[in-house]
Amino acid sequence: MLRILARLSRSGSTGSRMFSESATGAKLVLTEVDDKTGYATVTMNRPPVNSLSLELLKGLSEALDDLQNNKSRGMILTSSSKTVFCAGLDIMEMYKPNQERLRDFWSTLQDVWFKLYGSPFATVAAINGHAPAGGCLLSLCCEYRVMCPNYTIGLNETQLGIVAPTWFQASLRNTISTREAELALTLGKMYTTEEALRIGMVDEVVETKEKALERATAFLNQFRKISPMARSMTKQALRSKEIAELEDKRSQDIDLFVYAINQPNVQKGLELYLEGLKKKTAQK
Repeated sequence: MLRILARLSRSGSTGSRMFSESATGAKLVLTEVDDKTGYATVTMNRPPVNSLSLELLKGLSEALDDLQNNKSRGMILTSSSKTVFCAGLDIMEMYKPNQERLRDFWSTLQDVWFKLYGSPFATVAAINGHAPAGGCLLSLCCEYRVMCPNYTIGLNETQLGIVAPTWFQASLRNTISTREAELALTLGKMYTTEEALRIGMVDEVVETKEKALERATAFLNQFRKISPMARSMTKQALRSKEIAELEDKRSQDIDLFVYAINQPNVQKGLELYLEGLKKKTAQK
């Protein structure tokens, strides 16, 4: 459970409460609740690119639990980075992995998906940077997406020699047309902000993060006169098929992931990818 780090004065100018991940004191996930609206802004805070480590995923999972337990009126998911929303799964969690940690890693990612995709409260992604792979997945779990220009987004797993799990695929099909989803997934295509808007992967494009947060709030405001129970039950009914499918085969999904990651060709691919990153860093 999250520990309150600071409770800002309700009479102050912010009118908000700040929470942070407490498991390690690392502040990987920051949650700020606006006292006036009841909306929470959840900020991924793992520099430099918010790659999804086990610890960051646990922080997100705890944050979602906290919001549900406190009957949040709505959530905005964003990033503290100026150029990256979330770079996806942390490659180091999968390269030469500890097997027990690897299983925990994938199980926690499943938890985050269940809680975000099926959340009873309304959710918006304020995408203020690049969002490949797992970063794209997190945004697809939300009900609405506002993105800043000149970035890219997509499920690019096939470019890395990896098959996007069926629940990743379902999240995309729930957002764009089946035909476009097939092309996107098989090509591992990364879309520009403008391309993503055109196919419906994002709903709005705005110039700045501040504007994205404003538009996200405007989306949440649309539900102020809608019964929270009716809204929640309708959303969860629409998404129940995908949730039930993963629930029924959760253990098999973990086994399949662990098997696939341990394949020599996959490990070699991850090694080459890491070597490429090192070369790019050395050239800068």
